[in-house]
Amino acid sequence: MTPNEANRADLGKDPARVSGMFDQVAAGYDRTNTAMTVGNDALWRAATTRAVAPKPGEKILDLGAGTASSSASLARSGAQVVAADFSPGMLAEGQRRHGSIRNLSFVQADATDLPFDDEEFDAVTMSYALRNVNDPKKALRELLRVTKPGGRLVINEFSTPPSGLFRAGYRFYNSQVLPRVARVAGTNGDAYDYLNESIRDWPDQKKLASWIREAGWTDVAYRNLSFGIVALHRARKPEASTSA
Repeated sequence: MTPNEANRADLGKDPARVSGMFDQVAAGYDRTNTAMTVGNDALWRAATTRAVAPKPGEKILDLGAGTASSSASLARSGAQVVAADFSPGMLAEGQRRHGSIRNLSFVQADATDLPFDDEEFDAVTMSYALRNVNDPKKALRELLRVTKPGGRLVINEFSTPPSGLFRAGYRFYNSQVLPRVARVAGTNGDAYDYLNESIRDWPDQKKLASWIREAGWTDVAYRNLSFGIVALHRARKPEASTSA
C-alpha cells in the first residue's frame, strides 16, 4: 500500500489495518463526525462525561481516545486523564489540539494488552472504540484489571435503535449517506464504509451488557441516546473479591 492509498479496515479488525485507517482520517476525524452526526457527537460526549462523573484527584483512562476530545472534556474536571489509543496518528492529532492541558497525558496502547498496572484507575471509559477491537471481551477484562475496586466503567458505543422504522432509516443513512458525507468532508470515505459495516455487525444493547457482566463488572445498566443510535453503558468493579 502506498502512503497516499486509502486504507480500509474490514470486519476481521486486524489491528494494523484498523490503526492505519484511523491514522489516515485523523486530521479530519472530528469535523467529519460533527457533519455525519448533525452535531449530536457533542451531546453524546457531554452525556459520557456526566456518566463518568470525573472528580479532581481521580485518575481516569479514556481508552480509544482518538483525537482526545472526550479526554479533554474529562480533564476539565481536574482529574488526571490518560488518553490512550492504538493509532499514533490520532494521538498525534490529539496532542496537537489538547497537549497544553497539564492534567492530560497520551499513551499508545492496545486495548487487549494494556500497559498499565492492576487497579490503577478510578474510572475507565471508551467511546465508539470497543467496536473496533478484534477481541472486545478481552478488552473488557483488561479494563476491569486496571480499575480500582469500586471503580467505574462507562462505554458509549453505536447500537441498535429499538424502533424498527427508525432503525431502517438509520441503516439507509449509514449505508448510502454517511460515506458521501465523509467524502465531501475530505475524509477517507472507505473508512466510513467500514464504519457502517462494523455498526451493522455489532451486538445490540442487551448483548453488550451481557458481555460486560461476563467480564466481571457489576451494576451493569445502559440507556439509549438519540433513539438508540448510541447506547451509554455503565458498570462498577466489585469492591472486593467474593472468592474464598
